[in-house]
Amino acid sequence: MPKGQPSVVPQDGLTTRQRRNRPLLMVHTGTGKGKSTAAFGMALRAWNQGWPVGVFQFVKSAKWKVGEERALKVLGASGEGGSVAWHKMGEGWSWVQRDLESSEEAAREGWEQVKRDLAAETYRFYVLDEFAYPMHWGWVDVEEVVGVLRERPGTQHVVVTGRNAPQPLLEAADLVTEMGKVKHPMDAGQKGQRGIEW
Repeated sequence: MPKGQPSVVPQDGLTTRQRRNRPLLMVHTGTGKGKSTAAFGMALRAWNQGWPVGVFQFVKSAKWKVGEERALKVLGASGEGGSVAWHKMGEGWSWVQRDLESSEEAAREGWEQVKRDLAAETYRFYVLDEFAYPMHWGWVDVEEVVGVLRERPGTQHVVVTGRNAPQPLLEAADLVTEMGKVKHPMDAGQKGQRGIEW
């Protein structure tokens, strides 16, 4: 794609500017590391544009101290870019299967909040971190999610992360990236470490 020129120009009646500014639904999935990290990198770009950013963590425990959370909150409070709101819904259920009933309820409540925020156009950029899991496990209805995300008003960009993203979500998305694992330190018995995993 030389000089950022698309290989195909759709016959959709939109101008180049209208097409360029169309809000995107993006999915980062696959077994490799970096899905959330890439989404948080996009959130940094959104913050730099002055867009309000909403991060919704659906799996990682509220007790975890995620490095990107601190960085984005500091930036959001700096007054130099967009605002940043960080919401944690999970109990860490992708890694430790504890109280599944309360985890499922937390996921559903989190999705209800996302729906309210989308309807109110609260943010311009949404990170639905690890949201593929509640859909994969049947805790949240995939068809409803796809419908809501397709029909969201305004110019709200949404990125969904997590393994096993369901096919209807992949089909609805404008951008899908699959992170593939070639090698990981955990394969050699090394646990996650400070500054790399959190």
